[in-house]
Amino acid sequence: MSTLEIDRVRKSYGSLEVLKEVSISIDTGDFLVLLGPSGCGKSTLLNMIAGLETISGGEIRIAGRVVNDLSPKDRDIAMVFQSYALYPTMTVSQNIQFGMKIRGVPKAERAKAVQAAADMLQITHLLERKPSQLSGGQRQRVAMGRAIVRQPRLFLFDEPLSNLDAKLRVDMRTEIKRLHARLGTTIVYVTHDQIEAMTLATRVAVMKGGVVQQLDEPQTVYDRPANVYVARFVGSPSMNVIPGTLRVEGDKVMAVIEVQNRPPATISGIGLSRDAAARYAGRPVLVGIRPELFSVANGQPGTITVDIDVVEPTGPDTLAVFQLGGVEVTARLPPKQVEAGTATMLAVDTSKLVLFDPATENLIK
Repeated sequence: MSTLEIDRVRKSYGSLEVLKEVSISIDTGDFLVLLGPSGCGKSTLLNMIAGLETISGGEIRIAGRVVNDLSPKDRDIAMVFQSYALYPTMTVSQNIQFGMKIRGVPKAERAKAVQAAADMLQITHLLERKPSQLSGGQRQRVAMGRAIVRQPRLFLFDEPLSNLDAKLRVDMRTEIKRLHARLGTTIVYVTHDQIEAMTLATRVAVMKGGVVQQLDEPQTVYDRPANVYVARFVGSPSMNVIPGTLRVEGDKVMAVIEVQNRPPATISGIGLSRDAAARYAGRPVLVGIRPELFSVANGQPGTITVDIDVVEPTGPDTLAVFQLGGVEVTARLPPKQVEAGTATMLAVDTSKLVLFDPATENLIK
């Protein structure tokens, strides 16, 4: 059963259209991440689901019920804000149970719910402290505890980790993933951080300019991006998108790419449907290669000889930068295998190589 259905939803501020007929459906227990840069419309969409923003067109349904005109308190949702939104004069315990108290939940039931949430989030020892006495990570746990005790049908997270330092972000990602596994709840989570999206989501909606560019499982978004925008936005370093020409010889599909100061390189073994191969044979294409698909060649055929411009050691691996097809390309290689200023033979794993149409920038299938 779908817990959340967003059906052709639009949002306009006068003549400015912020969301353009967005349609998303997620099932009970899904963890949906709305991913995109600032201004793409992801937070506006979350606020519309929560009832904090009005809808210009379309429908939002929670558990089959249209909620367009319902107030936030009647939508059976709980929201965790970027700023935590804790009451500074209340203790942690009072903050967690405040919503329950307003709804008239008996004191004994409130106390039981607070204790259960505190145990789950490991904040029992903080229950009598005020928010000013807590670290950023502890405040975020309190905000999550306040959401948990409501037992909502839908949890909404608005960039909850953006105010935390790098170490705390990693820790809190783990906590949120553990929380989702324990409760089996449905979550909609807004972030611009692709690592959060890849590690937390069961489904990712990549957004740009108020339009969902791709909605799919995280690994599919990474391996088979719907277009060049998604390819470059998801992944760090991002996917290399290299101009080339498609060549077809019988059943063999190859991409021919110009190499700086060297003869053109041919990448063979590209998987492409017969129809697509026929349509694009002899035509320009954009070749999408993730940095980790490169490896230092050990005499195997089909290699590319390149001149390494820059080497960036990161510890577990090395990023090598060079030119292909007139653009800068990055390869992720094991440490100490290449040096700047040297010619190096590289092989390409074509099992996950993808092609894009240069005109539409959409994936060629």
